[in-house]
Amino acid sequence: MRTRLVRARGLGRVRWGGPAALAIAAGVLAAPGAVAQDATTSTEAPSDVVVQDAAEVPAGYYDSAAGLTGEALKAELNDIISDADAVSYDEVWDGLMATDEDPANPDNVILLYSGESRAKSLNGGDVGDWNREHVWAKSHGDFGTSTGPGTDLHHLRPADVQVNGVRGNKDFDEGGSAVSGAPGNYTDADSFEPRDDVKGDVARMILYMAVRWEGEDSFADLEPNDTVNNGSAPYHGKLSTLLEWNDADPVSSFEAHRNDVIYEQFQQNRNPFVDHPEWADAIWG
Repeated sequence: MRTRLVRARGLGRVRWGGPAALAIAAGVLAAPGAVAQDATTSTEAPSDVVVQDAAEVPAGYYDSAAGLTGEALKAELNDIISDADAVSYDEVWDGLMATDEDPANPDNVILLYSGESRAKSLNGGDVGDWNREHVWAKSHGDFGTSTGPGTDLHHLRPADVQVNGVRGNKDFDEGGSAVSGAPGNYTDADSFEPRDDVKGDVARMILYMAVRWEGEDSFADLEPNDTVNNGSAPYHGKLSTLLEWNDADPVSSFEAHRNDVIYEQFQQNRNPFVDHPEWADAIWG
């Protein structure tokens, strides 16, 4: 039996880029309550470093959403985050090299599923490379890589080519066999379970896509549902599991920093579930 993640409590915010965050990411310091690890085991910012308040949210950005719940909140957030710039699929490479840069080694990126730090220069499609993983699988909405949902940095992450191939277009849920090359990840015929440290990240990316892409601009209306085997339908699951992951794996400083970089340097919009994870339950709970 493998150990499930638990919610971290009582931790103060660690600002990304500061000495404490860099030391934690490098394995020199342990986050409060965390088990110390050797610095060589991982260079990812651990998800038990909790962001207790919003990251660098511009003043007034979410004011119009205050007090709303359910479909009203979802619609208002769509209005807010749809005011965004687009990037091309080629520009996604540069975007990921900035958003997922290893804080301990600026020549590397952190891979989503394996947590490995790998050279930015190893981007491509060969064994040993990393590529552009669509967390909301392209086939779940048939949006491809034209500018739009397929190039939205809020759900694109660096991933090992072979591990990405194992994930394919599967929905997210728990269970299955261990994934080779990505400890802590599991898969079966119809679902993929990411490692504990990024379960919340995955959930918040899927929920972002469901709010951002609402059937406008000729793209499909993306929605989460509580099933797997969604195939080519514009749905992604499994919603109940994703909501559990959002609650159990708090926003890390790495995730918050990523949200800031996308807003400030690329798309000028934010993932509201990184800034306000509680809004997931306010809409779908």
